[in-house]
Amino acid sequence: MTNGQVTPFIWHGEVLEVLDQRLLPAEEVWRAHSDVEGVYQAIHEMQVRGAPAIGIVAAYGVVLAARGCARASDWYSRLGASIDWLAQARPTAVNLVWALERMRGCLDQVADAPELVRVLEAEAQRIHEEDAAANHAMGVLGADRILSGGGGPRRILTHCNTGALATGGQGTALGVVRELFSRGVLGCVHMDETRPWLQGARLTAWECEREGMPCSLNVDGAAATLMAQGQVDWVVVGADRITANGDVANKIGTLPLAILARHFGVGMMVVAPSSTLDGATPSGDRIDIEERDGKELRRSGRRWLAPNSVTVFNPVFDVTPASLVDVIVTETGVCEAPGNQMAPLQSLT
Repeated sequence: MTNGQVTPFIWHGEVLEVLDQRLLPAEEVWRAHSDVEGVYQAIHEMQVRGAPAIGIVAAYGVVLAARGCARASDWYSRLGASIDWLAQARPTAVNLVWALERMRGCLDQVADAPELVRVLEAEAQRIHEEDAAANHAMGVLGADRILSGGGGPRRILTHCNTGALATGGQGTALGVVRELFSRGVLGCVHMDETRPWLQGARLTAWECEREGMPCSLNVDGAAATLMAQGQVDWVVVGADRITANGDVANKIGTLPLAILARHFGVGMMVVAPSSTLDGATPSGDRIDIEERDGKELRRSGRRWLAPNSVTVFNPVFDVTPASLVDVIVTETGVCEAPGNQMAPLQSLT
């Protein structure tokens, strides 16, 4: 926390402090990283998570890499190698590569390494500020769309954590929820616990309770029951990548929600910054889906939940076809029924 505002990281000029989200809500531990190696580990080990936040943190990591090699004769090649390395920390989140390519674009602007450090820092801060502004714009656009049909308070179901902890501002999907709350039209935000890292239980619940939002936590498998009981008006989720045809890669468990929403007549909204749009990838089946270590399912802390020898399938993301998405919201606009459009992303860029 800083000045009462939830934030996942703080830039101090020569040090990047990261709130270790693996320990929330039990502990609020800040870890200081003064080199690119530390930033890589912060991203890879999920001290920081959420596609927009990952991109911003990586940008600051490039600044630290530049500081570390500014006096070396081969600083240009070393810095390029650091950028390539950072891109491997979490391969599915397109914001990571997007932010790093923006930083790479600064390398040829100046010939002097110390001056380049200043240029890179300014660019990283611009990326950060732009994300905060985009968060606010998405919140307004998403809330306007949800309220466009009139009626009373809305009941939202969300998945994973898409709030301030995942971004450089108020959040993507949770930013829409915040906007509804600020307008006095949030009935309840239902939060999937989001196995196996429990980002909904640990992080979204932490954020919502701090701000007094009406909220309710449920196991992932209860989403169908909530919809069947008429307790959900909209499913609102974020995205780690949206391909050219409108397919959405997001936290594992999003695809079942989209299928359920279509069955029960519930709206399905995806909220993500334009940096998440990946026009170079034609469809979701081309996305490299990250799989993590099976121990994340076999154990919780020091307690074993399953036999150590059992084979584990642990993908971090799934892909929701555009045909199951009703609305995609970015800071630049709203795309209705992306599955019915020949080029859905063109209306958002």
